[in-house]
Amino acid sequence: MTTTAHPGTNGRGTTGDPGGTRQADGRGPLGGLVWLVWRQHRLVFGVLLAAAVAGAVFCAVLRGQMAGFIDSHHIAGCSQISLVPRCADAQEAVTEFRNTYGSPLRLVEVGLVLLPALIGLFLGAPLIARELEAGTDKLVLTQSVGPLRWLAAKAGLPALIVLTATTGLSLVFSWLWQVAGDEVSGFYWYSALGFPSLGPVPVAYSLLALAVGVLAGLLLRRTVLSMGVTLAAVVAMQVALSQLRPYLLPAETAEFPNGRAGQLPDDAWKVGQGNYTRSGARLSDSPCDPSPGYETCLRQHDVAGQYMEHHPVSHHWPLAWSEAGIVLAVAAVLTVIAFRVMRRRHG
Repeated sequence: MTTTAHPGTNGRGTTGDPGGTRQADGRGPLGGLVWLVWRQHRLVFGVLLAAAVAGAVFCAVLRGQMAGFIDSHHIAGCSQISLVPRCADAQEAVTEFRNTYGSPLRLVEVGLVLLPALIGLFLGAPLIARELEAGTDKLVLTQSVGPLRWLAAKAGLPALIVLTATTGLSLVFSWLWQVAGDEVSGFYWYSALGFPSLGPVPVAYSLLALAVGVLAGLLLRRTVLSMGVTLAAVVAMQVALSQLRPYLLPAETAEFPNGRAGQLPDDAWKVGQGNYTRSGARLSDSPCDPSPGYETCLRQHDVAGQYMEHHPVSHHWPLAWSEAGIVLAVAAVLTVIAFRVMRRRHG
């Protein structure tokens, strides 16, 4: 009796592959599970990468236009109301700059703030939930593929693509911000949209959203429900850390004695203020109301001046890395939980 399969040097058949260019298990060039994950989600991966490239190009063009305007009008470091002597006549030019470039800059900020939620919603949540809901995971797991290896491939490749796309986009936006951020544009680094769109913060939140989506899909096993839970969890995390943000680093204190106007630099983030007495005690609420007897009231309460607690612009990167570190730690914990759940279910 004859056979059609002839063993090679590894003892496996090579029927249909006379040149020996394809592995016996039929894997493509990306190899096994990674190739499968790419094939399953290549549309979402492609959209994400294309959006990152388009956003980077948009930021690069916008940076060139902004830099040209700032240089030609000599308004670098100027705000609409500034104490810098050279900016005394720059108000009209700064206003024109903001009217011209404010909307495009805001569009990029909004996009980077929403990006993590979108990644969790359309990539993270369906990644596992759709497989479990349709039952296709059983087919894969019966092909001598371990459950932990399957989960690692399902989450690993998307994580790599998310990291690449968001890091590139964040770097280009930070490059843009060096020209137009803070005083000139009026979009300050500590604003509700500015901080979460700069540096490592959007990257960390994107990876967190992916981890939340994977875990939600694994636990809930329903795509739509997992998407809703993922969206709610990511937004809740962003809101919670925005409230914690001012306290991630000790604020600096500036004191202004009575008779001296209290004025912080334009790019300083004020997080608190009040009065202080001659003994050094601080009063968060002023003991006196603005009135004709205001100065007399201050003397009666032994108020020596006003203080302002603030984060200078030099605190931006330490605060950003601190928040990103917290977010990445949460993402790591959720990832570990996901693998433990998978191990418990499938052994």
